[in-house]
Amino acid sequence: MSFRIVREIMVTKGQIAQDKTNPDSKKSKNSAGHSETVFREAQDVVRDDDVLQVNYTTKEIALRIFNDHLRPHKMVLVLSTLAMMFAAMTTGAIPYFLKMAADEIFTAKNAALIPYLTAGVVAVTLLKALSEFGSKVAISYLGLKFIADIRIKMFERLATADLSWIENVHSGRFLAGFLNDVNMVRNMASRTMVALVESFGKVVVLFGYMFWLDWKMALIIMIFLPAGLFMMTKQKRNMHRSTTKSLQETGDLAKLISQILRGTRIVRAYNQEQQEIRRASKVINRTMEFTMRGERAKAISGPIVEMLAGLGFALVIYISSMEGVSGNMTLGDFIGFASATMLMYQPLKSLATLQTVMQEGVAAASRVYGIIDKPQTLLEIKEAGTLKVVNNTITFDKVTFGYKVGVAIFRDFSLDIPKGKTVALVGPSGAGKSTVFNLVLRFFDPQSGKVLIDGQDISQVTLKSLRDSIALVTQDPILFDDTVRANILYGNPDASEGQVRQAAKEAAADKFIEALPRGYDTIVGEAGNNLSGGERQRIAIARAFLKDAPFLLLDEPTSALDTKSEAIVQHALDHLREGRTVLMIAHRLSTIEQADIICVISDGRVIEQGSHKALMDRDGYYKQLHMTGKAVG
Repeated sequence: MSFRIVREIMVTKGQIAQDKTNPDSKKSKNSAGHSETVFREAQDVVRDDDVLQVNYTTKEIALRIFNDHLRPHKMVLVLSTLAMMFAAMTTGAIPYFLKMAADEIFTAKNAALIPYLTAGVVAVTLLKALSEFGSKVAISYLGLKFIADIRIKMFERLATADLSWIENVHSGRFLAGFLNDVNMVRNMASRTMVALVESFGKVVVLFGYMFWLDWKMALIIMIFLPAGLFMMTKQKRNMHRSTTKSLQETGDLAKLISQILRGTRIVRAYNQEQQEIRRASKVINRTMEFTMRGERAKAISGPIVEMLAGLGFALVIYISSMEGVSGNMTLGDFIGFASATMLMYQPLKSLATLQTVMQEGVAAASRVYGIIDKPQTLLEIKEAGTLKVVNNTITFDKVTFGYKVGVAIFRDFSLDIPKGKTVALVGPSGAGKSTVFNLVLRFFDPQSGKVLIDGQDISQVTLKSLRDSIALVTQDPILFDDTVRANILYGNPDASEGQVRQAAKEAAADKFIEALPRGYDTIVGEAGNNLSGGERQRIAIARAFLKDAPFLLLDEPTSALDTKSEAIVQHALDHLREGRTVLMIAHRLSTIEQADIICVISDGRVIEQGSHKALMDRDGYYKQLHMTGKAVG
């Protein structure tokens, strides 16, 4: 973390120095760099592929959405389809009524037909309105259910995914997927359904009516459709590319917002507000630019359809006028044909934009399904059994492990942790102390060797039974934005109120909890920010007490506390350690001295092991650290 902050400061100072030496650079970049590229392609904007992006085809996405999210609700889907088809059919009745009015009433002066024609128009209009209402409600339900289902699937994947993947993707990118990408996929699915069923149905019905009136003229109108389809298809690739880049920039923006909220104290302490604003402005402008590319692709659809519709309507007027002059077409035929041509404009426009809308959705879905389909490498075997804890021992048997391929943290690492003993891990940063914890909890699997609990290979037992047997207390206690009670209950959701209060008492947390405005119902805030560091740690210890697991992992639980808070927390930890097998990482020499066994780890192996007294009697690494007074955790 400290290296990252230093690097940010260095980059920031370099940028400020550059701005001072070239004061016009920022002005020209803001005034010309983005505004001029809104209406043209900016070849200088290059974006690397997103780690969440998986290349799915339009067909794969469409089938996935239908099979996974629409088919399970087939009754609603059928009803909405029927409603849209009925709305499409009623649209074809409007030109027919206009033809009847022109021929039978205005020309033939048939007054008796007026009430029937009027009633027919009212009935058709009412039925059309009801069917459109029903279809829109059904589609809205399917769209919202789709969002709910896919967000649940995404959350399930994040909750169970490999930590190596989760930790390599910024949380802001995941948030952008949940909040932005899913809505774009839903928009694509809903508009595609409407375009394919209702709009296509209207086009078919209206063209069928035109064909019935004058098949020759209807075929002549059709000559414009291939040209329109060809021009629309050309926009497909540009739309997909621009949407993909826009979504990536949106993910970057979410990342920046997340960082600024977490690091706001550092930003203000180093007077870097304007630097962060510039960084955010750059990402926002790039997002706008990529989005604008997509908008240009979509914007061309309407004018093309309008131009073709105008040419088609002009052709209808010309041919109809010629036919009318020669007596081969009545006024009613002309009005019916012309009104059908005009009514086709909107559904044709909807179909024309379908390609661009689909590419937006495909680009977003490729990121969404990229999360859902991420394969897991850490899996339970089918015949996994339940871990049986009797002797409370942990053994590392010739373990080789590395987070990256070819870079080993451990090579043939062996360690025995006896029953009921407190074992402290000591060594320089990067020696592998935290890796021991990660392997015991099976957050990762070793490349070779075994981690055993009471002689049982933990890769052969269920993850639930393994983790039920281990309680963890970390340096930075993780609290959730919920009540104090809910955070303690995380250790055992089925515990009674009395057990929760007893755990808080054992953790020396009951008094300060009862003094809170709402006691155990007090909201702790984001990451527990409404509490002090010592109070957060005591709630985390209460959570461990409530879990009552035979194994306890302590990851530097007092290193960030002041002297007074440390004394209180250390007393609670001493109580928590009683009767348990404890594996501990600690910075404080006083804490390490209390351990039954101290294991000194260096270069991925145990180089010294024994009690504090035994290690001090040797002239080894531990004694050197202790004599210099340096932190050895």
